[in-house]
Amino acid sequence: MPVTPGPDELRRYVETNEAPAPYLDFIGAVSFRAAGAGFRLGVFEELHRGPLGVAALAGRTATDERGLTELLEALVSFGYLTRTEGSGEAEGTEVTYANTAATDTWLRLDAPDDYASAFSFWQAVIGELWTDLEVSVRKGSRAVDFYSWIEQRPSTLREFQTMLNGLAESLKDDLVDLIPVPAGATRLLDIGGGHARYSLAFCRRHDRMRATIVDLPGALAIGAEAIAAEGMTDRFTLREGDWLGADFGTGHDVALLFNILHGNGVEENKALLRAAATSVAPGGTVALLEPLPDVDKAAGRLGEAHVRLFSLNLFHTQGGRTYSFDEYADWLTAAGFVNPRRQVLESAPTECVILADKPGATAG
Repeated sequence: MPVTPGPDELRRYVETNEAPAPYLDFIGAVSFRAAGAGFRLGVFEELHRGPLGVAALAGRTATDERGLTELLEALVSFGYLTRTEGSGEAEGTEVTYANTAATDTWLRLDAPDDYASAFSFWQAVIGELWTDLEVSVRKGSRAVDFYSWIEQRPSTLREFQTMLNGLAESLKDDLVDLIPVPAGATRLLDIGGGHARYSLAFCRRHDRMRATIVDLPGALAIGAEAIAAEGMTDRFTLREGDWLGADFGTGHDVALLFNILHGNGVEENKALLRAAATSVAPGGTVALLEPLPDVDKAAGRLGEAHVRLFSLNLFHTQGGRTYSFDEYADWLTAAGFVNPRRQVLESAPTECVILADKPGATAG
């Protein structure tokens, strides 16, 4: 979190146990919530244009001056803003506020290194869906239906897809290099890849390839924009529908199931991989992209913590979790694939590519 305890404070809370370490989580939780309010109110966007006093900022963000002052002072303490006291006759005595460098870098929607969409998405998930975490843990089943929830929230859905799009942009080239495509391949199936970034990358690399994407309507709407921008509309088929129970057709050379199996239960994943096996032509390839619970050491403690958080959220909101490579390998083999294997991505060590082949003559 942006709040950085001094060495002596950190020692008391973390090393010597003289002070309660959970207090740091309490401060972090309040900081996270306050920064989310600042983001949604447009505080960070307005201050990116230059420092402002409370009155001017309240006018631009349609907020109460007293309430805004309380929020701004908290954000200064939490490390998201800086405060400058006015001095001299020309400047007057008004206090002005400005973004820190970290806020300008990560929490603006038009920033090159945009983390704002992910930040706002997780604000909604934690704020709205985690209030009854104890219920799902006690019952052993999900408390809410994540996809029904998000389909009713267009802005959150767009943030979710923007977050996935950013991940895809950072990984797509590595994945196109890693995933084998049979010689002469012409058909790609992308299950759950509504943003279209992965399919577009494969189609750019392979001139003859056409792609079918199966996803929910809101996700496909975002992908349609990206496909049109690339001028590839004639090479794509967008099919609305739930992945579970869908008919994916047959004869696909490559099937992508990227970051979707973790949201399902075991039996749902077995059924989905059987359907994928039916859809892939002999000699074709299926590729999964998933975080695994045995997190690679290169991910560090933060990477491991993220995977644990992610798995807990999956259990609570979707009934899934992070599954092991052995589980995926067993399901793939039972579905009719052979030679399951994995490769941790160097560029994102919390992510793992799992590949398997459809027995038969290689296409082409």
